[in-house]
Amino acid sequence: DPFINRRRANDFIQADRRLGAITHERIRERNKAPQEHQRELCEDYYPCELYAFRHGYAAAYRHYFGRRRTK
Repeated sequence: DPFINRRRANDFIQADRRLGAITHERIRERNKAPQEHQRELCEDYYPCELYAFRHGYAAAYRHYFGRRRTK
């Protein structure tokens, strides 16, 4: 018989693990690493991106978006 019943079909496909993995992936997408967030900000601002090509994204972010000291 080429067909199997529903109970046997569901034995090897476990939805709980798959749904858990999808949920975990969505949580990771929401909580980005600070470096990734900084890089995205820098990529959206063209002068920062040009600076990053020469000096790196960390230096470019500090140069354009770092804390400014005011007196």
